Amino acid sequence: MAIQFNFVSSMLILVLLSISSVEGSGGGGGGVIDVVAKFGAKADEKTDLSKPLLDAWKEACASTSPSKIVIPKGIYFLSTATLDGPCKAPIELQVQGTVKAPADPGAFKEPKWIAFNRIENFKLSGGGVFDGQGTTAYKREGCKGHDYCGSLPINLRFDFLTNAMIQDITTKDSKQFQANVLGCKNITFEHFTVSAPDESPNTDGIHIGRSDGVNVLNSEIKTGDDCVSIGDGSKNLVINGVTCGPGHGISIGSLGLFKNEEPVYGVTVKNCTMTNTSNGVRIKTWPGAEPGTCSNIHFEDITVTNVSSPIIIDQKYCPWNKCKINEESKVKLSNISFKNIHGTSARPEAVKIICSATLPCENVELADIEITHSGPTGPAVSQCSNVKPKVSGKQNPAACSAPIPAKPTSTA
Repeated sequence: MAIQFNFVSSMLILVLLSISSVEGSGGGGGGVIDVVAKFGAKADEKTDLSKPLLDAWKEACASTSPSKIVIPKGIYFLSTATLDGPCKAPIELQVQGTVKAPADPGAFKEPKWIAFNRIENFKLSGGGVFDGQGTTAYKREGCKGHDYCGSLPINLRFDFLTNAMIQDITTKDSKQFQANVLGCKNITFEHFTVSAPDESPNTDGIHIGRSDGVNVLNSEIKTGDDCVSIGDGSKNLVINGVTCGPGHGISIGSLGLFKNEEPVYGVTVKNCTMTNTSNGVRIKTWPGAEPGTCSNIHFEDITVTNVSSPIIIDQKYCPWNKCKINEESKVKLSNISFKNIHGTSARPEAVKIICSATLPCENVELADIEITHSGPTGPAVSQCSNVKPKVSGKQNPAACSAPIPAKPTSTA
């Protein structure tokens, strides 16, 4: 269901945006707006791009016919920018050059660098790079110790967009999340590249929350946290053809930490490759804390290479020991499948399904699992708690055949 929904919505976006990109100027403005030629932007790495970009956006947003804003090749400095809608016609922002953020985290008053807000029929393209220059932030006191830097700027924020395409764009070295998707409907990332070192804290590649119809397709993500993280209120998501590593894998959650979290429903992760990641495909919820639901989740055709925890449901997720570890999670998990997942595990615990004792996982399926581990601690094992999965096809390691340790290994 989710695949069909997102395929149709993606085709509509592609048709719509292809029309917008080829239409020329007409009544009410439109056409191509070059920030250098028309608004005096300078690719000298020191002159702020903010005013030329905002002036170009103002003109495009007011146009009643489709517009394309072009940032030509070169290296630009941008302090910060928020591009607001609603606009009167489709807009494409074509970034051909490299745009650099201030390196100093103290230069930001809000946790965002570039934000796109309340826009309909939008495309971001061009093969360009958004460089967050986050190296200084990775060493900032308080970040490294507990792996969390919530007040630092996110490279790219997509807030409340409808019918959007992010294509052939690179985001690198963000000081926090590389891209954040909130409140969007029908947004597709294709040939999207994320690049950050594995020691960069809290730099999720794409974080998705409270959005409907998100596609992440044929993309490469290397970062220091989850390659894709899926928060509450996310539904009808397709992640297909993503290569992940380094990073923490593709994760749903963490869920159940905050009050009034919305259900997660209809997530398909398919044809993805994880290499040298701390997790493969994962669902994580906090013990104790708040109630929630997560259902119709499908992981299929996944290749793992030297992944520490290839398959994991962790309802005892407790980073930094800041949780009620002796209580059970109040998040109900149901209709979850892991199919055709194969490769190698860096640790013996290749499959770990730790569910809530008070709300056991329902309708979990393990099909055609082939994950090996070779090391001094023995072969790969499969551990299960508070779940009775449906099992089919090859099972290596044998499903749920190993005991759960008194203190399960924590995951990042």
